[in-house]
Amino acid sequence: MEVKSGFKQTEVGVIPKDWDVKPLHSLADRIMVGIASAATHAYRDRGVVMFRNQNIKPGYLDDSDLLYITEDYERTFKNKRLKAGDLLTARTGYPGTTSIVPTQYEGAQSFTTLITRPRREVVDSGYLCVFINSEAGQTYFEQNQIGGGQKNVNAGSLKNLLIAFPPTKAEQEAIAEALSDADAFIESLEQLLAKKRQVKQGAMQELLTGKNRLPGFRGEWEVKRLGELAEIRSGGTPSTTQPQFWDGDILWCTPTDITALNGLKYLSDTSRKISLLGLKSSSAEIIPANSIVMTSRATIGECAINRVPVSTNQGFKNFVPFEGVDVEFLYYVLLTQKQGFISLCSGSTFLEIGKAQLAIFEVCVPTTKAEQEAIASILSDMDGEIAALEARLTKTRQLKQGMMQELLTGKTRLVDSGKLIVKNEGKEL
Repeated sequence: MEVKSGFKQTEVGVIPKDWDVKPLHSLADRIMVGIASAATHAYRDRGVVMFRNQNIKPGYLDDSDLLYITEDYERTFKNKRLKAGDLLTARTGYPGTTSIVPTQYEGAQSFTTLITRPRREVVDSGYLCVFINSEAGQTYFEQNQIGGGQKNVNAGSLKNLLIAFPPTKAEQEAIAEALSDADAFIESLEQLLAKKRQVKQGAMQELLTGKNRLPGFRGEWEVKRLGELAEIRSGGTPSTTQPQFWDGDILWCTPTDITALNGLKYLSDTSRKISLLGLKSSSAEIIPANSIVMTSRATIGECAINRVPVSTNQGFKNFVPFEGVDVEFLYYVLLTQKQGFISLCSGSTFLEIGKAQLAIFEVCVPTTKAEQEAIASILSDMDGEIAALEARLTKTRQLKQGMMQELLTGKTRLVDSGKLIVKNEGKEL
């Protein structure tokens, strides 16, 4: 393969000629394992912080669930005390995941993690961290994991990880900072998304129970059985040994199709289809468009509104709303009743709720379709905001992956001759 001018072929791929490739142990003063002796007897409510593998996240330490050990016990392992800028790498759980020790945890300890102390005069801790967490680093760990049931990474594997790095710390720091900014933006989107979901859950609790009435609506709500709100239809599966029953024109929904929606409301296609012969041979029924399909076996209460006519397998109970019932409102009502449905389930091998049980299940609803539609409209708007944020988050994560590929291989340079330069200007996250 021809290598572009200014680049060279190395053990880790094509990189700029002025970059180098070295094993991690040559870039570190120490690579060691944290405390590996039983420590449960030394746990206390306060004392010296001790991080575990589960505290290690890509690029940062999750300190929401910390352990503390006594100072007397910790003193025995003073040679393993962490320093700011050290790298902690998970041995188990998500082997290879790496974070940086921040200044406030100087002097803390870690339990059975891998500790790397970079040679600060040669390499930047932030750069090492993003490289180890990159696709190249994580692929290396996947290929070098050991163990049976629970895979893990040992110190030997970490020491031999090949690192491609720019010649100056200024460029290393610029790369780490750019990717850190991307991570910070992703985290802000994740926090905003979590907040939006919490707000929606609160709104559902208020609006779908009548605790909070929308302006212009009065009167008591009614208690109705689901069988009074919709016709409940079951599904079925044609014989898989009869090829003429399959690959027809009728959409055939399975729980996998609902899972694939990843929380989205509308179902417009299915992974499999059946023929008219297949439909007639089974107990499946056509569910008209703008109805609700709901899982009723094993996984209970996962819903979607089918935008087009579908059939389903036997793991569904489906709701065709009667006139005067808004399908969007009913969809949200069903979502809030999942635990109630589960409490009624029977079955020794797997949980299942029957058509008769659902038909007599009671819910509280507004007397007018107008109020149902108004409530559903508010919740739909919230869903729209959440979906837009999810799409933006997905795009941002993809852009960050592209940034990593560009920056960690030198295809895009942020530093030239000691001066900061920005290429690909105008590309926004």
